[in-house]
Order: sequence, then structure tokens, then C-alpha cells
Amino acid sequence: MGCCLGVILLAGAPRLGLGLWWFMDPARILGAFAGWTTTVGGFTGPAWTWPLVGLVLLPWTTIAYVFVSPGGINTLEWVVLIIALLLDLGAHGGGGRVYQRRFAR
Repeated sequence: MGCCLGVILLAGAPRLGLGLWWFMDPARILGAFAGWTTTVGGFTGPAWTWPLVGLVLLPWTTIAYVFVSPGGINTLEWVVLIIALLLDLGAHGGGGRVYQRRFAR
């Protein structure tokens, strides 16, 4: 039952699903971004910076990256990541188009 609920949350609400996935399996999320560092000036950010940015801005791409990264990223995995990125960009662009239509009348 828990697995089905997780799949439904990941499919319908990617931010909520990714947040719950991060809560239940933080090692998987942080392990996917283990080699990524964030350095601005003299400040080096913690390991959870990139997953948090992905949670806020690109949830589908972050979910896809966490899903495909443990085995390494090959040709098919790049296709999955590109499709996820297009889903994220479509969600952002679609919201702007609806906003323009609403106030164009």
C-alpha cells in the first residue's frame, strides 16, 4: 500500500512526492548529489543545497535524476532526464500562458 501511495504522489504532486521521498530515504537523495559542491565566494554550501533547489524549481528533473543516478547515467537515462526537464519547463511555461490569457480579455 505504501509503494502505491508513493507512486501516486510522485505522479500527481512531484514536490510533495519528492519531499516525502527525501524524508523517508535521505541517503538516496543526498547520495545522488554527493559530488556536487556549492561554492559562492568563500562560502561552501551544504550537501542538501542542490536537492532543495531541485525541489523548488525543477521537481520532475530532480526526481528523474535521483531515480537514474545510482547506476550511472547512460544514453537511455539522458532521454529520461530530458523528458523530465521538458515536463518542468512545460509546467512553468504553461502557467505563464494561462496568466497572459486571463488578463488579455
